[in-house]
Amino acid sequence: MAETVVSMARSMLGGAISMATSAAAAEMGLLIGVRKDIWFIKDELQTMQAFLEVAEALKKKDVLLNVWAKQVRDLSYNIEDCLGEFMVHVGNQSLTRRLMKLKDRHHIALQIRDLKSRVEEVSIRNTRYSLIKTDVSNIIEDEVNSYIEDVRNHSASNIDEADLVGFSKPKEDLIELMDLNTRDGHAKVVCVVGMGALGKTTLARKVYDSKEDIVNIFSCYAWITISQSFCKIVMLKDMIIQLLGDEALKGRLRELEGKTVKVDDLASNLREKLKDKRYFVVLDDLWTINAWRLIKDIVFPGSNNKGSRIIVTTRNTDLAKECTYEQLIYHLKPLYIHDATNLLLRKTRKTQEDVENGENMKSMVSKIVNKCGGLPLAILTIGGMLATKEVTEWESIYKHIPSELESNPGLEAMRRMVTLSYNHLPSHLKSCFMYLSIFPEDSVIRRSHLVERWISEGFVRGMSRMNVEEVGKSYFTELINRNMIQPSRPSRVNIEGIVKSCRVHDIMRDVMVSIAREENFVCSAGDKVTSVVEDNFRHIASHGSKCQKIVMDWSHVQSLTVFGKRPLDSSSSVCSPNMRMLRSLDLEGAHFGITQSDMNKIGSLCHLKYVNVKYSVRRYSNIYKVPRSIGKLQGLQTLDLGYTHITTLPAEITKLQRLRNLRCRKKNWYAHFKSSEYKKCLVNILCLPMVFKPFSNHVNRADVLSELHMAFSCRWTKKQGVRLPRGIGNLRTCRYWRL
Repeated sequence: MAETVVSMARSMLGGAISMATSAAAAEMGLLIGVRKDIWFIKDELQTMQAFLEVAEALKKKDVLLNVWAKQVRDLSYNIEDCLGEFMVHVGNQSLTRRLMKLKDRHHIALQIRDLKSRVEEVSIRNTRYSLIKTDVSNIIEDEVNSYIEDVRNHSASNIDEADLVGFSKPKEDLIELMDLNTRDGHAKVVCVVGMGALGKTTLARKVYDSKEDIVNIFSCYAWITISQSFCKIVMLKDMIIQLLGDEALKGRLRELEGKTVKVDDLASNLREKLKDKRYFVVLDDLWTINAWRLIKDIVFPGSNNKGSRIIVTTRNTDLAKECTYEQLIYHLKPLYIHDATNLLLRKTRKTQEDVENGENMKSMVSKIVNKCGGLPLAILTIGGMLATKEVTEWESIYKHIPSELESNPGLEAMRRMVTLSYNHLPSHLKSCFMYLSIFPEDSVIRRSHLVERWISEGFVRGMSRMNVEEVGKSYFTELINRNMIQPSRPSRVNIEGIVKSCRVHDIMRDVMVSIAREENFVCSAGDKVTSVVEDNFRHIASHGSKCQKIVMDWSHVQSLTVFGKRPLDSSSSVCSPNMRMLRSLDLEGAHFGITQSDMNKIGSLCHLKYVNVKYSVRRYSNIYKVPRSIGKLQGLQTLDLGYTHITTLPAEITKLQRLRNLRCRKKNWYAHFKSSEYKKCLVNILCLPMVFKPFSNHVNRADVLSELHMAFSCRWTKKQGVRLPRGIGNLRTCRYWRL
């Protein structure tokens, strides 16, 4: 991925320049004698950014240039850290009034002057080795014109997967293979097999959304995406909701209230309810034989004779043979030349008439289609890029498409194609796109969630006549239109046709993870029990289903996102003071809830801009108090606590003048201290000393303690509202409230 180094370095410089501009404007810089140094750093960074803009357009990038670009990238990271610390001191009014302690002033001044020296060294190194020659003939496009063109094409047509051409015949063949008219016998499994990016999911979705063939024949149906590492409990809950309804899941969970929900508790209930139903289930993106055996054994009842149907999509032919008979395997083929050409023309907003009348255009379209090897994702990706270019530029883009796609459209060739598309993204989209590598495979990513994260990281800045949220949403739409991300499903498009959530294609994500790791941008820790991270990564994502120990220097980490169990490090708290530069803490996808002990330490993370500790697995967390130290987080923009045991917000929350989103809802029911069951309530209160014994379950202890705090604080009321402090109306920047 060496070709992405210059692009990434240039993208990272934007954040450092923005930070330097804010720091240079601060009065504190004049007080401690570093304002001139900060202005010098900003000016030199802007010069480096201009050099990298030229370098990015060079067709050949030598090793020395890539080394220098990495040095610029690392320098940008360090400048952000140092000036971030400086800006926190600026924001602390008590320190400003005392002109700061002499020791603090001296330390910050030394750091800034050291950075100035490093900036000078890096700048001189470029001149010394003549790494970049500012020859305008090498420049393919000017950034300003590129950005204007992006805005002009902001409403470029986006072809949804369900509208892809060339799938009518495969759809008919697959429906015929399913033999829908046979309404008895055991469940029949039909497999769709093909390489990644070939359109297996699209074909299955076309059949699934075929109302005349499906809705009137089957009593219930479900679409389940099976990633490489999936949670059985979450999958079963999703199946129950889709096949039996939301109330069926709620009823089952009520029956299990007070117990630890196990796989068999849900699976046995689902099998029993499906025994007499004719169901249709799609298992999309199945990876392993073991996963199929597990799902088959725990979900589908062997005694069902109603003629149910199951579609499995997979890249693995051996897995397909394990699932069903050879004659029930559908091997999806690449698009025919005619269909591939039509798809490319639709994506580039061209017509057959344009092809016939354009000089050499027919030949160029034919070459691009052949290079893409009939892969729909490849055609859409390249087409999205060509849609923003003049036809005269297509020739140069064509030369960068890997020739391997003509004869061997394999995974590596597709990786190179995605890299090409990434390199052609405007600078303002590169960091936003790379940030998506944080999320696990097959995740459905809400637009609102993603935009709030982008804003907190400084990837999005307001423009004239557009606030920062509107700019973030426009970036999201740009990535959709360029087919770098995909709308998650039709149901996530609102009445106005706006996409509300997205997902990333597997191959796209693979490429993103590789680039992000190489650039020290994102480290995604998997299922290894111990992960040793030697480099200074800015963003950490923990995806493990096991408790991991991530060994690394946490002092430079800017975001921590957890999708699995609690990671283990030198500190057991997810709000450890070791993560002093942390900007974003996101535990929405975690399989554990933040504790009150964690919450009490949050005030020590003075750089925090985004906090999402919503516990989605259990619906509510055991937090019962927001600490007064929350007032120290002067840069906080989003605070999402979800359902909690909190009854009152502290007065210090009114000091958060940059807060834009505030979400906190109180749990409105009791498990241990129901006022209507006064005898049970009294017994539980009398038994409180037993809860604090060493041998007692710590989860149960937290449940009891948080509920007791809530009960006494709100006098056993069941209202969901949270009491607000006086002065809450002073939070004029807060645009979204959910209390």
